[in-house]
Amino acid sequence: SKVMKHVVISLLNFNGLKNTLACLASLKNIKIDNFKLTIVAVDNPSKEEFDLKSGSLGDIPLVVIKNSKNLGFSGGNNAGIKYALSKGADYVLILNNDTYVDKNFIEELLKVANQDNSVGILSSKIYFAPNFEYHKNRYSKNEMGRIIWYAGGEMDWENIIGHNRGVDEVDKGQFDKAGETGLATGCCMLLKKEVFERAGMFDDKYFLYYEDADLTMRAKNKGFKVMYVPKSIIWHKNAGSAGGSGSLLQDYYISRNRLIFGMRFA
Repeated sequence: SKVMKHVVISLLNFNGLKNTLACLASLKNIKIDNFKLTIVAVDNPSKEEFDLKSGSLGDIPLVVIKNSKNLGFSGGNNAGIKYALSKGADYVLILNNDTYVDKNFIEELLKVANQDNSVGILSSKIYFAPNFEYHKNRYSKNEMGRIIWYAGGEMDWENIIGHNRGVDEVDKGQFDKAGETGLATGCCMLLKKEVFERAGMFDDKYFLYYEDADLTMRAKNKGFKVMYVPKSIIWHKNAGSAGGSGSLLQDYYISRNRLIFGMRFA
């Protein structure tokens, strides 16, 4: 019989236990027929009590890793990735803790991942969670939950700013074709273990922001394809742990990391 592929989800928590628990509640319902799944919750030491314990989430093994200091998005997820690879994972799924998911979202990513050996990284179609849109009053009630946050991404190389395709648009099927894309998003990216073997993990230098773009570029430079998969769907409560959109922390890291990224790739 076919060997079941092992997928490990790396879910990073930083002062966001309420979001993390809601995300785990939605992951509990994932359809796991054709693959093996483990969830690794990584806590960058939060100010709040993080009393999640290793055990299981329904039928899914849950492993809790506590970092001794705040390693940012890059270092925090690297702890999850290292654990995953040590357990022989075929795929690592980086998932923001401020998301919730459609039960088929992993299966749909895997379908596309398995079509082509050169595919290395895949991202889902991502909607704003209702009431987390940038422009709430633009939309009617029945459009909420179908407002696009990410439907593929591109780097604007003149300005070194990543753009999510389709952001703020109501989904009317305009981005329903799977295909290669310029940038995966760290909000939800599935990576084949070969990507880590050949291109490395997240670069700790970034700490927060642009680490997903950096890893996407390194993977592309090693010949991997980066894919957008519209049948895989999740919802995102935007900018959960950085103090919200436009916070000083967010501005600082985005400005600094644009420079690092630009020097490296532009």
